[in-house]
Amino acid sequence: MKIYTRGGDTGKTSLFGGTRVSKADARVEAYGEVDELNAWLGSVRAHGLDPDIGDSLVRIQRDLFALGSQLADPTGQVAQRLAKAALGDVDVTRLEELIDRLDAELPRLTHFILAGGSPPGAALHVARTICRRAERHVVALRPAPAPVLLRYMNRLSDLLFVLARVVNHRAGASETEW
Repeated sequence: MKIYTRGGDTGKTSLFGGTRVSKADARVEAYGEVDELNAWLGSVRAHGLDPDIGDSLVRIQRDLFALGSQLADPTGQVAQRLAKAALGDVDVTRLEELIDRLDAELPRLTHFILAGGSPPGAALHVARTICRRAERHVVALRPAPAPVLLRYMNRLSDLLFVLARVVNHRAGASETEW
């Protein structure tokens, strides 16, 4: 199989099910933003994180592939046919439990903080902002995607904030208050 198909040479791409749409279609924008977040998390992992953080990010990257595949499937069939493309409330709960566990390591937050710290901590702050941008694109889709996808993205941005703080805390990087 060749990497190039020439199918997108006219500015169109295919969604799951074969529907051709513009590469500027809102749905393509949304899953493109999710793909950017996924790539950024891979970049964060390249910093050599503690295994618990690295393993969590791998799981999130897999989730983001599932989320992107659902966004690329306006008929909602892919998650029914492919188990690894499904996201559910259990995945949102998993993020919440991780937030709670990691947040317990941190000093209480009493002020807004500026993004920064160690290189992987700062990169996680960037990932959080990419996640928020992706979330805005997903929220704008019509018809609206499954509500669980919005809950997942909302919780993920919270987790990325906590991960940035934890990575910085473990590295001894101080937080700069606003």
